[in-house]
Amino acid sequence: MEIRTIGVIGAGTMGNGIAQVCAVAGYDVVMVDISAEAVDRGVTTIAASLDRLVKKEKLAAGDRDAALARVRGTTKQADLAGVDLVIEAATENEGLKLKILADIDALLKPEAIIATNTSSLSITKLAAATKRPERFIGTHFFNPVPMMALLELIRGLQTTDDTLAAVEAFAKRIGKTTIVAKNSPGFAVNRILCPMINEAVFALQEGLASAADIDEGMKLGCNHPIGPLALADLIGLDTMLAVMEMFYAGFNDPKYRPAPLLREMVDAGFLGRKSGRGFFDYR
Repeated sequence: MEIRTIGVIGAGTMGNGIAQVCAVAGYDVVMVDISAEAVDRGVTTIAASLDRLVKKEKLAAGDRDAALARVRGTTKQADLAGVDLVIEAATENEGLKLKILADIDALLKPEAIIATNTSSLSITKLAAATKRPERFIGTHFFNPVPMMALLELIRGLQTTDDTLAAVEAFAKRIGKTTIVAKNSPGFAVNRILCPMINEAVFALQEGLASAADIDEGMKLGCNHPIGPLALADLIGLDTMLAVMEMFYAGFNDPKYRPAPLLREMVDAGFLGRKSGRGFFDYR
C-alpha cells in the first residue's frame, strides 16, 4: 500500500512535530485535537519552527509556505476518514490511547494503517483495541521530531510484513532512519537509555559525584552529547519515573527498580525543564 495522506491525532509537542515533517515531505496532513485552542497552538508552533528553518537557510520560503498549506487543523475526528495512515500521538496514557484507537478505527477506510507514537506501551495490546490489528504498528518518534533522525518501528504480534514495509517507505520519505524492535517494554532505545539514566540518579543519590560531574563525565568520557541527568530533566522526571515503573512491573526484575531519589524529586514537583527545576535549576 502506498501512503499518500497522513492523519495526526494530537497537536502537542510530538503531534505538531510529526505533522511538520510529514508536510515538509509533501504529504497532506490532517491534525486533530480536542479543542480549537490546542489545534491553533499546534499550527502556530509548526509555523514558527518552519520560520526558524528559513532563517537558518535550511528551507526555502516557498517550501515553508507550501508545507504550512498542507497542514489542516481540525477538532473533528471524522475528518480523518479518507487518510491512508493515522499516527496517534496523544498523551502516554494507555486508557486514553485505547479509547482513541477504538474510536478512529471505526472511522477509517478498511485499508488504512494505524500507528501509535509511544515510547513504552504494548503495541500488541493497543492493536487489539482495533479491528485491523494486522495494519497496526508502533512508531516511536524522538523529540524534537524535526531534528531527530531516528524512527523506531515496533511490530505487534499481529503486524504484517506489508504494514511494516509501507511504514518503512513512509519513514524514508520524511527523512527518518528506521530501526525495528519487538514488542517489549521500552522497545530497543528506551530499554537501554532509561536504566542508564536511572543508574545516574542512583549514583547522585549515593553521593558518588555531583550532578554536574556525572554529566560532564558521561559527555567527555563516553562522547554523549548531553549528560544523563540533564537528559532526564529534558524528558521530564515524571515521565522517567513512569517508564521505570513500567519496566519494573513488566520484567519483574529488581534491576529496573526506580531510584528513590527520582521518586522523591517527582513527589516534590521537581520535574525538570518543564517545572523549572530538576537535577539542575532552569529558573
